[in-house]
Amino acid sequence: MSDPTEITEPDPFDAIVDAPFDSALSERYLVYALSTITARSLPDLRDGLKPVHRRLLWTMRQLKLDPTNAFKKSARVVGEVIGKYHPHGDVAAYDAMVRLAQDFALRYPLVEGQGNFGNIDGDNAAAYRYTEARLTRTAMNLMAGLDEGTVDFIPTYNGEEEEPELMPGLFPNLLANGASGIAVGMATNIPSHNVHEIIDATLELIDNPHVEHSRLMEIFKGPDLPTGGLIVDSPEAISNAYETGRGSLRIRGRFHAAEADKAEDRDAGIERLGGGQWQLVISEIPYQVAKGKLIEQIAQLIADKKLPILEDVRDESDENIRLVLVPRSRNVDPELLKESLYKLTDLETRFGLNMNVLDAQPGMGRTPMVMGLKELLAHWTASQIDILQRRSQHRLDQIARRLELVEGYIVAFLNLDRVIEIIRTEDEPKPVMMGEFGITDRQAEAILNMRLRSLRKLEEMELRQEKDKLLEERDGLEKLLGSPARQRTRLKRDLTSLRKEYAEDTVLGARRTTIAEAAPTVEFNLDAMIEKEPITVVLSKKGWVRGAKGHVDLSASKDGMGDFKYKEGDGPAFAVHAQTTDKLLIAADNGRIYTLGGDKLPGARGFGEPIRNMLDIDAEAQIAGLVLHRPKGQMLLAATTGKGFAVVTDEILAETKKGKQVVNLKGDAKLRVVREIAEVHDHVAVVGDNRKLVVFSMEELPMLARGQGVMLQRYRDGGLSDAITFTLEEGLSWTMGGKGDRTRTENDIWQWKVARGAAGRLPPQGFPRDNTFD
Repeated sequence: MSDPTEITEPDPFDAIVDAPFDSALSERYLVYALSTITARSLPDLRDGLKPVHRRLLWTMRQLKLDPTNAFKKSARVVGEVIGKYHPHGDVAAYDAMVRLAQDFALRYPLVEGQGNFGNIDGDNAAAYRYTEARLTRTAMNLMAGLDEGTVDFIPTYNGEEEEPELMPGLFPNLLANGASGIAVGMATNIPSHNVHEIIDATLELIDNPHVEHSRLMEIFKGPDLPTGGLIVDSPEAISNAYETGRGSLRIRGRFHAAEADKAEDRDAGIERLGGGQWQLVISEIPYQVAKGKLIEQIAQLIADKKLPILEDVRDESDENIRLVLVPRSRNVDPELLKESLYKLTDLETRFGLNMNVLDAQPGMGRTPMVMGLKELLAHWTASQIDILQRRSQHRLDQIARRLELVEGYIVAFLNLDRVIEIIRTEDEPKPVMMGEFGITDRQAEAILNMRLRSLRKLEEMELRQEKDKLLEERDGLEKLLGSPARQRTRLKRDLTSLRKEYAEDTVLGARRTTIAEAAPTVEFNLDAMIEKEPITVVLSKKGWVRGAKGHVDLSASKDGMGDFKYKEGDGPAFAVHAQTTDKLLIAADNGRIYTLGGDKLPGARGFGEPIRNMLDIDAEAQIAGLVLHRPKGQMLLAATTGKGFAVVTDEILAETKKGKQVVNLKGDAKLRVVREIAEVHDHVAVVGDNRKLVVFSMEELPMLARGQGVMLQRYRDGGLSDAITFTLEEGLSWTMGGKGDRTRTENDIWQWKVARGAAGRLPPQGFPRDNTFD
């Protein structure tokens, strides 16, 4: 028999809730999404901070890491943050702290670092045990007023501490330093801006709440990025992006040669070396681009010969960026070189503007919203007015408490002898004083706690002066709280005072990014930059391709493919004379046609490289043909089904490795014929596996961009074997068998000339047994 007092474990199955899976999943995912949006990824409109940044600054303030105090180890800060406020990994917290200290990541850094905090090359910061940090003056401006009742304090994750809900300072951190983050189903991406321009735009909005967006943009201008550079979009495009809160901004690096003699050369980044030689100097790179990555991109262009007008790139940077570009010759157009780099490297990037922020909505908590500039400034101004009201009310409460004590002290001085007598004679002096002088418990307690040295006559005068000052201050604060106009005036005065610290003539406040619409792009063809050299293109049966220098004599071999060596089991398939500037059209038997530049081919010292390493050709597909692209040239395409058509080669050039699907095939059909059509050709000859030949006029061959084509020849058995175009007057030629390179031409071809789609008849005597024209 079991003991009735024994405690039994609850059955875990009693906690199972029977609910539809989709509703349970959606409910839990919604909780996760809301947590990510409101407590991790999106910044608060009021202080521009995410929780991790807010907690870092609060922790450093608690540790008294003011700009005037000594640095402390970053490990100390990270430990305090994750131990008390932010229950996440130390790496994430330290990475966030490092970014706050990087002057190339933040326009106005909030943390001052000592030690290796990373660099613009893309190198990481040293471990937190090696680095030290403290707050900057800007961070103190952002946190000003924390002790003045301006914000609510909320419990930390474990309830042991408290942290501020937001930072109340007047520094406009959201726009000044920008923000980026990816939440669930939404993201934010805000660049940094110039503080004095933000303040000027805000002052304009306070004076005229109905100000036009165009007027704000005259003052606000646009991004001011930590790394400088240029914004080259049109004013209309920039204005539209800030009006809607979404858009795309083009950012370019800056060419500037500080040591150049002429002003125009300095602004163009050109350094003259004598003898007509020159070099370009990059002094600023786009925001969020690692200098090391940019140099690697340029060096790769040189190695791949994709930018033949550039000879070399050198990094001569110290504390300032200096990338030197050496042109191939002094005759190179500097503007062409610049445009090439903008197009081919990250010297020009796009910044996707997305001003999605958390706005404090009454009764709704913090709500994510995409705002335009005017709406964002209006909401931020309203939040600062609210903070001003809370600060004023907090000060009024302090004044009321102090006035209560001061009035009690004055009563004590007016009745000093009686107060002393009560204290000396009464066992419980407090109630006696409260009853006799009509003072409060708090006033009586303060009188009893007074020091004897305070009983000077001078102290009484000072108390009366203090009371007058407090009454005057109270009167001013009550008028301020009762007048929205006074509140706006006070905010304007405070903003004007803050602006002096970030004025345009200060090191920190001077604008770094130039906003100027770029001149029309110099039209150029990258292919024209490729050095034109003769090559012989060889493609083997197993798909190995190479480009031998020069035009090799292909007639030296019996098959007309040249005297090249191949891997065992492989052999020649196609060979053609070309230039490095040419494009090669490679057709697969699945009807897909690929484009390969002559400059991309490997040399012919070995066996070449598999063409599938350069093009995304299906593993099952075989190479059906190789044709040299000629502008406005034409090509004959025919499938084993007997269907075919002509195509203009300009229309089938592919931009990617995946090529273009040109011939649509059904079932087991394969692309069999890929031949170039000469301008003088006027007829088509088709031969089938059944050894029947048909000839018809080129006028019956349609010109298509893609498709199945039309029936060239009909078959009862088998399919198409070969097709070719020719000039009727010159006759139809084919390669003879046996020794030697002999061809035969049949001029009397009229008896095979019929309408397209006929069955045909047997070819002339001596036609090749393999039913091909080669």
